[in-house]
Amino acid sequence: MNSKHDIKILNSLVETTLDSVDGYTEAAKDAKSASLISLFNARSTERRAAVSKLQECVRSLGGEPEDDGTILASAHRAFVNLRTSLTSKDNTAVVDEVERGEDHIKAKFEDALKDKDVSSPTMAVISDVYASVLSGHDQMRDIKKTLHAAD
Repeated sequence: MNSKHDIKILNSLVETTLDSVDGYTEAAKDAKSASLISLFNARSTERRAAVSKLQECVRSLGGEPEDDGTILASAHRAFVNLRTSLTSKDNTAVVDEVERGEDHIKAKFEDALKDKDVSSPTMAVISDVYASVLSGHDQMRDIKKTLHAAD
């Protein structure tokens, strides 16, 4: 078992999941409907719990868990904030951004799930968190479809 490899994979997922927390927090600020604001805040809280679970797994392997998102994400958020300030900041645009982020986090977890070098206990944690990620992804995809159908 290579705990260094597990820690590296887990910390990568921690960073991406922290990006997701930030994305949902920003989306809640930009959304124009109470139901979306509530949903985005709930997803942010859920992702924060996922981060804690991943960080705990890193600690149990003797590693130092990441506690910050990626530099790329902060640059992306700055761009998104600029773009949304130039547009109408309608719910559809906000959901489109959230759904794009959900595609990214889903892909990161799916890559980790395919990694044959990750130990079984670590894979179980990744798989558990992935169920939550997939649920969030599918929900945003469905909301996006509904909003685009209404346009």
